[in-house]
Amino acid sequence: MNTEETNVDLKDAETKDAQPKEAADPAQVSADADATEADVSEADLDQEEQEKQPMTGGKDQGGDAPSAGAEVAGAEKNGSVKLKIPEEAEEVKFTGLNKEELLRVAGTPGWVRTRWALLVVFWLGWLGMLVGAVLIILQAPRCRDLPATNWWNEGPLYQIGNIQAFTDTRNLKGVEQKVGSLSQLKVRGLVVGPIHVAPADEAMNLRFEEVSPEVGNLEQFKGLVQAAHKKGISVVLDLTPNYQGSSGPWFSNISVTNVAERLKSALVFWLNEGVDGVQLSGVERVASVVPSLWADIRVIVQNGTDDRPNKRVLIGVTEHSSAEDVSALLSFTGVDLLISRVLLPRNMDATDRAETVQLLYSSHNQTKLAWSLGGLGDGHLASLVGPALVKLHQLLLLTLPGTPVVNYGDEIGLIDKGTKFPKMLWESDEELNGTVQEERAERLSCRSFFRSLSELRGKERSLLFGDFLLLSNSSSSLVYLRVWDQSKRYLAAFNWAEDAAVLQLNNAALPLRAEVVFSTNSSALPADSSVDLANLQLGPGQATLLSFPYTG
Repeated sequence: MNTEETNVDLKDAETKDAQPKEAADPAQVSADADATEADVSEADLDQEEQEKQPMTGGKDQGGDAPSAGAEVAGAEKNGSVKLKIPEEAEEVKFTGLNKEELLRVAGTPGWVRTRWALLVVFWLGWLGMLVGAVLIILQAPRCRDLPATNWWNEGPLYQIGNIQAFTDTRNLKGVEQKVGSLSQLKVRGLVVGPIHVAPADEAMNLRFEEVSPEVGNLEQFKGLVQAAHKKGISVVLDLTPNYQGSSGPWFSNISVTNVAERLKSALVFWLNEGVDGVQLSGVERVASVVPSLWADIRVIVQNGTDDRPNKRVLIGVTEHSSAEDVSALLSFTGVDLLISRVLLPRNMDATDRAETVQLLYSSHNQTKLAWSLGGLGDGHLASLVGPALVKLHQLLLLTLPGTPVVNYGDEIGLIDKGTKFPKMLWESDEELNGTVQEERAERLSCRSFFRSLSELRGKERSLLFGDFLLLSNSSSSLVYLRVWDQSKRYLAAFNWAEDAAVLQLNNAALPLRAEVVFSTNSSALPADSSVDLANLQLGPGQATLLSFPYTG
C-alpha cells in the first residue's frame, strides 16, 4: 500500500470518529440497564443475612435466566420490599436525682412543711378510725355468753327398752346394725336395756355385770358402744335392779342397802366398758332409804376422772306426774335428768301442760329438764295420743326447753298391739307384716318429720337452749316462743281441739308475719309460706313451727 492510500484511510477513520454516533437499539439499552440493577441487587443480598432474603417461591431455574424486570416483579408480588431505615438517635434516660441532690431538695422549707402536713393527716386519720371502731363496739348489742351444756342437751335420747322387740336378730348385734339408721334421726344418745341378769323379785340372784344370754353377750355390747361412738352417739345403760319383778325396782326395803352396795362396783365395771351414763328407776326410794350410798352412786357416775374426763349422765326415772313432786325430786336426788309422767295426756288439757312446763322451767335450769311421753311402763306415743296426733306431740317434745326422750318406734308412730313392747317395723318388714301401703306412707312421713325437726333443733340456738316465753294458752291451744340473743326466733303453736282455731297473737316481741318452718298439715300451711300472726289459723289437731329473724 502506497503513502497516499494510507493517508486517505486515516482521514476516513477520523471522519467517522468525528461524526455523531447513531441511536442505539432501545431494547438492547433496557436489557443492559436491567442487567446492571440485577448485579447491584445481588451484591446487596450477599451482604444481608440469609434469613432476610426475599422468598420468590420459584424453583431452581434452568436454561435461560429471566430478565431482571421479571425478578423485580416477582419480588414485589411476594410482598418483599427492601427499605433502609435510618438509625434513630439513642433515647436519653432519666436516672433521677442522686443522693446529694435528694438531700439538698429534702431540706428545703417547702418539702419540710409538706412532710409534716402529711404526717399530721395520717395520724389524725388513724385516730379517727380507732375512735370509730371503739364507738361501734360500745354501741353494738353485747352477745350473751353461751350457757354451759352437756352432750345430753344437744339432741334427743332414744330408748330401746326391749332388745328382742327392736331387731330381727333379737340381740345386741342387731342393735349395732341399726346404729346407722338411728344416726339419721340425729339422736344424741341411746338408752339401752336393762340387759343384765335379774330374775324377777330375786335379789340374791341379781348379777349386774353379766349380760343376759337372751339379748347377747358382753362382746356384742362392746361392739354396739363402739359403733355408736363412731356415729357421735353416746350410750346410756339402764341398770334398774329388779326390772322384771313386781316388788319394785329396788326389791324390798330390806334389800335396798345390799343392792345399792353391789351397784357401786357394777357402775365402775360398766363405765370402764365405755358407757356414757346410767339410768335408774325409782331413784327417790334409794335416795331416801340409803342417802349415803346414793351419794356414792352419784359420785361414781357424775364425777369425771383422769381416765374418764368426759361427763357421764345419771338419769332418774319416776312414776310421779305432778309438776311440784317432780320438781322436788329433781332437787332432792341430784340426778342430771329426771324422766317423769308430767306430760301424759290423761286428764290433762293444754292449760295444764302450759302450767307444768312453766313451773319446771322457772324452778330449774332447762339443762336438767327431760320431756317424755310413754316409755317402759306406759307404752308408745301413738297408742297414748292416737295416730293422728303423733306429729303434734313430736313437735311439742322437740321444741320444749330441755331434753326430749323418745321410745323406740315413736318416730314412725308405732302402735302397741297387746303388748307395750311391739315389734319394731323396718322397711324390710313390709311384706312380712302385711302392712298396707297407706300405713307405710304414714310411717315414712312421721319419720321424716321427726328427723327434720331433730336436725333443726341441733342447729338452732333458740331451740337448743333459748329462753321459753309462754304467749297464749287455753284448754285446747298452746303457743310459746323460743329465743336466744340475736339468733332466729321460733314460735310453736298447737291446737288439740277437734275444731279449727284462730289464734290472735299480739305481742311486742312478735312481728306482723312469720314464716312456716314445719306444719303437721303441710297442705294447709305449706313450708316457707308467710302467715299473719294476728290471724293464725290452725286446723283440728294441727301444730306448726314458725320463725322470724332478730330485728334488734
